[in-house]
Amino acid sequence: MKKILSVRYVIVSILILIGIWQVLFLVSDYSDALFPSPLMAFSALIELITSGQLFESILTSMGRFIIGYGLSVIIAVVLGLILGSLPKVFNYVNPTLQLLRPISPTAWMPFVVLLFGIGDLPAIVIIFIAAFFPVLLSTVSAVMKIDDIYFRVSENFGIKQPKLMWKVILPAAFPQIANSIHLALGSAWIFLVAGEMVGAQSGLGYQIIDARNNVRADILLATILVIGLIGLLLDFLIGLLEKRILRAWGGEN
Repeated sequence: MKKILSVRYVIVSILILIGIWQVLFLVSDYSDALFPSPLMAFSALIELITSGQLFESILTSMGRFIIGYGLSVIIAVVLGLILGSLPKVFNYVNPTLQLLRPISPTAWMPFVVLLFGIGDLPAIVIIFIAAFFPVLLSTVSAVMKIDDIYFRVSENFGIKQPKLMWKVILPAAFPQIANSIHLALGSAWIFLVAGEMVGAQSGLGYQIIDARNNVRADILLATILVIGLIGLLLDFLIGLLEKRILRAWGGEN
């Protein structure tokens, strides 16, 4: 029943958005070439699908996203578990992390393009940066907040490193870590598109720039809708994975 309600909420929400879009189109004085209707955007979407361009762009972007986001999460979680277990070391590292954390990933783009050129690597690096700091700092915080009783019980049972890390620390800290991974997903997906708009010649971000250059606002809006729908799907999938892992570790019924 909950799943049916969730689907209904999504459908109704999207229909409301399209309705507002149509009303704005009808009352707007802008040219159709600058502000197309939902029907025009849908026709452009069909055009992209039949030509195969859309699927090619999605596959390219998803490949970059999986690599960048996956590497970022793995490295950030592992490093966070280590630094969280070594608070004295983290006290020296933390000022540097706090200095770098507020810098927008796009601010690194000129430097990244100079180092790696145009192609897959700039977008992957931007995705990596976007997801890395939130996951790393949340992991460190989660480890430091673990109740001492876990460590006392582990000591009584003779559980030592590295078994202590994977059998006790990670499961205890995972709820907070999972939340940061979930939040970082949205940031990483946003900056994937931004990275592709500057440092790539393929993918969904590049497709937006190409549509702008060719004055195809219908294709531009169709691509924006696809990006939003993929982001919604990714958010759902990561949430599902999060619940399964929590259930396996007894964190959720």
